Amino acid sequence: MGEIMDENIKYYVVKQKALPEVLLKVAEANKLIESSNISVADATEQVGISRSSYYKYKDDIFPFRDNVKGKTITFVLSMNDETGILSLVLKKVADFKANLLTIHQTIPVNGVASLTLSVEILQETLDPSKMIEEIESLHGVRYLKILSSDATL
Repeated sequence: MGEIMDENIKYYVVKQKALPEVLLKVAEANKLIESSNISVADATEQVGISRSSYYKYKDDIFPFRDNVKGKTITFVLSMNDETGILSLVLKKVADFKANLLTIHQTIPVNGVASLTLSVEILQETLDPSKMIEEIESLHGVRYLKILSSDATL
């Protein structure tokens, strides 16, 4: 039986709904400390976690959008083989003012195609998290997964 986790992987991109509540509260406390300039004690009290929980995780979680300007995100999506879906995906990238670097679409099998995109997040790019969320919710898009990102390095 092989190793379950690759020891070389340092960062993962995880959807908010998959995170334990304590990590979300640490992220919320970090935001309060930054934006409201309040103490750790006050922030942790406001969000309802202990200071020890905060200190344990404070450097391990941050919102995806905070570090992505000038970075590249590569994601894959599975989509129905229907006319116009690729155009809608590309339009979303353009609407959010991101720069499309590479695109690869597989030949559809059983009515489903796979699309891999590498997108550069520019200074003028609007909220990349929202862009990904909107692409994922397009009619005909089955799922979207982030393959890699230098946004967390």
